[in-house]
Amino acid sequence: MRLFVALALPDNIRWQLRLLSGGLAGAMRWVPPENLHITLRFLGEVDGRDAHYVDAALAGIRAPRFLLRLKGVDAFTSSQRVKAVYAGVEKQPALQHLHDKVESAVVRAGLEPDGQKYVPHVTLTRPKDTPLNKLQHYLADHSLFKTEPFEVTHFTLYSSEMGSEQSVYTALQSYALSTPNVLADAAAEKRDAL
Repeated sequence: MRLFVALALPDNIRWQLRLLSGGLAGAMRWVPPENLHITLRFLGEVDGRDAHYVDAALAGIRAPRFLLRLKGVDAFTSSQRVKAVYAGVEKQPALQHLHDKVESAVVRAGLEPDGQKYVPHVTLTRPKDTPLNKLQHYLADHSLFKTEPFEVTHFTLYSSEMGSEQSVYTALQSYALSTPNVLADAAAEKRDAL
């Protein structure tokens, strides 16, 4: 199975992202709204036994819920080629904390460490032959893109299969994040300071 761990997006956020889907030369296929997500960790091909270990390790993660906001549009490029255009994610320490916990759990389950810097984003399209000047215009036109904050209450393990047009993502298991306990958090911080 080809697996990844990600944050699903609320419907209203997917709709806002859908409004970005157009006006870029070379971008023939945009990610459909149902596939828009924020990847926490791409796992790749995993056999059934390892998938069971990954599920068990992810189920053991304890992390609080948090608010997140998408902000800005950018692109991954390499040697004058556009690899992907994406919506950015406003910096949120709780998201990095969750990513780090997922990475640790996956490694404990027996998979290799990722080894790449985590850049949270929502892929919008992987264009072919987009001229860089057209990309710059598109990015400038959408530079003020920003969503309202939304609450992240869980993360999900997905499988990915190639369909005739696009990949088909199936949610295999979701893992709840806890409601923050302000008094317990304050006590823990005080204890850690001693």
